[in-house]
Amino acid sequence: MLRSGVRLTAPLVRGPDGVLREAGWDDALDRVAAELAAAGEAHGRDAVAVFGGGGLTNEKAYLLGKFARVVLRTANIDYNGRFCMSSAAAAGKAAFGIDRGLPFPMEDIARTGCVILVGANPADTMPPALRYFTDLRAAGGRLVVVDPRRTRTAAQADLHLQPAPGTDLALALGMLHLLIADGHVDHEFVAARTVGFDAARAAAMAHWPERVEGITGVPVDAMREAVRMFAAAPAAMVLTARGPEQQSKGVDTVGAWIDLCLAAGKAGRPLSGYGCLTGQGNGQGGREHGQKADQLPGYRMITDPAARAHVAGVWGVDADSLPGPGRSAYELLDACGGDVRALLVMGSNPVVSAPNAAHVEERLKALDFLVVADVVLSETAALADVVLPSAQWAEESGTTTNLEGRVILRRPALPVPEGVRTDLFTLNALAARLGVDRGFAVDAEEVFDELRRASAGGAADYAGITYDRIRAQDGVFWPCPDERHPGTPRLFLDRFATPDGRARFAAPTHRPAAEEPDGEYPLYLTTGRVPAHYQSGAQTRRVQALNRAEPGPFVELHPDAADRLGVAGGDLVAVTSRRGRAVAPARLSTGIRPDTVFMPFHWAGEGRVNTVTNAALDPISKMPEFKVCAVRVERVRRVEPAHEAERVHRVERAGPGAEVGGTVAIGVDIGVDIGAGARGALGSGVPA
Repeated sequence: MLRSGVRLTAPLVRGPDGVLREAGWDDALDRVAAELAAAGEAHGRDAVAVFGGGGLTNEKAYLLGKFARVVLRTANIDYNGRFCMSSAAAAGKAAFGIDRGLPFPMEDIARTGCVILVGANPADTMPPALRYFTDLRAAGGRLVVVDPRRTRTAAQADLHLQPAPGTDLALALGMLHLLIADGHVDHEFVAARTVGFDAARAAAMAHWPERVEGITGVPVDAMREAVRMFAAAPAAMVLTARGPEQQSKGVDTVGAWIDLCLAAGKAGRPLSGYGCLTGQGNGQGGREHGQKADQLPGYRMITDPAARAHVAGVWGVDADSLPGPGRSAYELLDACGGDVRALLVMGSNPVVSAPNAAHVEERLKALDFLVVADVVLSETAALADVVLPSAQWAEESGTTTNLEGRVILRRPALPVPEGVRTDLFTLNALAARLGVDRGFAVDAEEVFDELRRASAGGAADYAGITYDRIRAQDGVFWPCPDERHPGTPRLFLDRFATPDGRARFAAPTHRPAAEEPDGEYPLYLTTGRVPAHYQSGAQTRRVQALNRAEPGPFVELHPDAADRLGVAGGDLVAVTSRRGRAVAPARLSTGIRPDTVFMPFHWAGEGRVNTVTNAALDPISKMPEFKVCAVRVERVRRVEPAHEAERVHRVERAGPGAEVGGTVAIGVDIGVDIGAGARGALGSGVPA
């Protein structure tokens, strides 16, 4: 990734012939500033939009939000973290008054008595974190995994519950029913530290175990055993990830799992609670400081007059000049070429990562102007009118905030290559060209010091965190309101962050996914990651060692489903939904439900699974329903055994830390040339 020829080392500007060619920085920035200004003047400020990323440092996320609201004065800024943790964030804030991925350090996972891990596969997606779960079991703790697939993580669990995709809400309600019916409620805790239990109990009682078994496919005995393990442990946790969150009812689903914690008294106590495993490099910090459509720095809401006044004071502008809330991520992308005429994308690749991706790609092509700042020529950058090469993580300073709420400092290991600039430089230079020549520092520590002031008094208060403290303490936990404060590794031990200090039960009711299987589309599709690639794959697909480990997309399906479809391992198959189709080799596995197929989301081209996924949004978080939609699977081409033997990945029970046996049929990379199309033509000398 650090090599020239792989990464971008000069700006690219599209000429009248439609070809991207290298240009100087002044010419590229002049073009960007002129086009953004022209779009705002012709169509109104909100016709210019900004789309950020969960991998940006805190300093970049902060300055990007400030740039949108102070320089562009647009309401339309959001980021790809909306696709990751937004449902858990909304549910956590509703229940506890604050959203922090984990209210305790990761080390507490190894010391608790039981963990229910819902829709997460850290063995593949967060390998360094897996040790906390293996240490948990080595110390006698119990691990329950909820997942439609028997992943490597599920294979290490004491109990694996395998619900149909989109039924996690029903499962949580059924388990709460059993917790109540079997006498496991901690009534003292409920009375002293919560509100709303009666409504939650009524909701759970309407989801009796046999009904839930019919919805989810999880046997009542297995549910009861999971509840028993959870309730019997002196301390216990529920941790969720994208499985229950990336649904059109993700907030309610997470709320139901939080209800289980509260009813059992497994929250607000040492080694207990609810937590969310974040999915991006700065998934926590990226959502705290202003690149979400409805938030200002410090987790302040943009509709709060006091919040607006505080942040405006730090920025030196009139509070009335700040725009209100804008569109959420998918809604913003959907508006491109319509109300939104110009778009700045920084550190994201929505052509691959957005749901209903073929539609999103068409909307991006319909823009009057698209500028992308990135390390490589991603599929989104290949559509741009101007591409700005960014420094990457090993070349620049900045802070990130991990899922524990620990703010850590990233220091450069290498110099920025010639021709490349940091994103802070880009924002500074564009702000100056657009008439704002102060308040956009290029030094990360200077930006962080301003962020500290902007966040002071907010929920995510960084006021007492400095670069020196981070270096000395190996990170500082927020909230940290002043430099004498030690930071807060563990939240809620005395009170929750609600006005009365009590946690709120959610009391949701199960409802189906936005799209359920039927006669035409009889199977569930769910999506996720593989160990060798990351997010949209824009960077990892350029690393040959990773491509050798996992060279392309695949369709995982159960052998029984394959028999019904006449498909053998290695056959090229099409997965089709109401939105489009993705084509990839079949990979047979006994670890997936027979009514479900799985595809990883790291690839573009024919194997782009997000061509198929559903953009139905959660009404609160605006999270798209990536994790469940209805599809059919058809064989496109038979691969003869002489060329590709049929192999089945058999997932068996494994002990702590053990690798899962079995072989995996490897597919081929069938991605298309990102240079294709009117906006994708590349000039000579440009890295592809």
